[in-house]
Amino acid sequence: MADVFADLVGQEEAVDTLRRAAAGAVAILDGSGTGSAMTHAWIFTGPPGSGRSVAARAFAAALQCATGVGCGECPGCRTTLGGTHADVRMVTPDGLSIGVNEMRALVLRAASAPTGGRWQVVVIEDADRLTEQAGNALLKAIEEPPPRTVFLLCAPSTHPDDISVTIRSRCRVVALRQPPALAVAAVLTSRDGIEADTAAWAAAAAQGHVGRARRLARDADARRRREAVLAVPRRLTGVGACFEAASALIEAAEAEAEAAVSEMDTAERTALETALGAGGTGRGATGAIRGAAGQLKDLERRQKSRATRAQRDALDRALVDLAGFYRDVLIRTMTAPVAPVHTDATSLAEAAARKWSPDDALRRLEAVLECRTAIEANVKPRIAVEAMMLSLWN
Repeated sequence: MADVFADLVGQEEAVDTLRRAAAGAVAILDGSGTGSAMTHAWIFTGPPGSGRSVAARAFAAALQCATGVGCGECPGCRTTLGGTHADVRMVTPDGLSIGVNEMRALVLRAASAPTGGRWQVVVIEDADRLTEQAGNALLKAIEEPPPRTVFLLCAPSTHPDDISVTIRSRCRVVALRQPPALAVAAVLTSRDGIEADTAAWAAAAAQGHVGRARRLARDADARRRREAVLAVPRRLTGVGACFEAASALIEAAEAEAEAAVSEMDTAERTALETALGAGGTGRGATGAIRGAAGQLKDLERRQKSRATRAQRDALDRALVDLAGFYRDVLIRTMTAPVAPVHTDATSLAEAAARKWSPDDALRRLEAVLECRTAIEANVKPRIAVEAMMLSLWN
């Protein structure tokens, strides 16, 4: 029998909690018990790649499951996991934030009774991106929830304060951990058919991020981007080289983001223009297009915000790889019995460890982490990356 929680890697404790809650939800609906393990609002936290949204979607499927256990085979499970269930709404921010208008509309729809499922379920990915006003709109719904509505919020554990303390106090927290590399490798081998050696390398290089491990194992472009990042430390031979390396890193992130969103942007614009009468003739069609300028401008604004987010996400992946390299150098300077992240960059890490003291390696690692923090705080990426490169060279 299939299992909706099968894709949650290395999260046995969290899965047990969610199974008991799903059973509690059944008790609430059939009147056989109070369902004390179940509540109407949840927050899934954990580091990148831990499976926050996977856990939320799986739990949503278990709540809609005809058997109440998340069988993975009934229509409720299948449509939820496939993103087509009428009573499960997935909110994924296109841009840098989730606005108040979107949240108000969502809360209004969530207040209605389930049309065919057992619960109305709202899954908000990246809930840390809620604006203050959007958070207030959500808070009102969580404080006075409809009887058969469940809110599932996903947020990184590194910044729990990005969700207001008032919202957090009304939610049950499910803390996910970084999956062990061995567990990730096992999933890549058994589920995706990836060779064991490749799976082990990709799992280590991805630092427990299942999706990134899969991309590294399958996508040659992803491997080339990673190799370019790991070549950065040896390129830093002077001030000019630092600025060149910063530009290369930024431009690579921009190119990766462009490739990721360009097709979607084109399809969205074509669909909107068609809906507004593009290609039509006559005075009415011309007037419609003129009146659509505001809608086209709003689309361009949302697409620009999405592109900015995609660029920052791509850049952050590069910074995680770079941090992994300096972490490998640090453990070598301290002769710590810890497995390296980048097993294919051992010689580079050993060479750096011979030149640097533990303090030198730690300072460089902290420079990368500070760069990530600065970008999250909306410092312009180019400025943050240039400052980081200079710190890595000095």
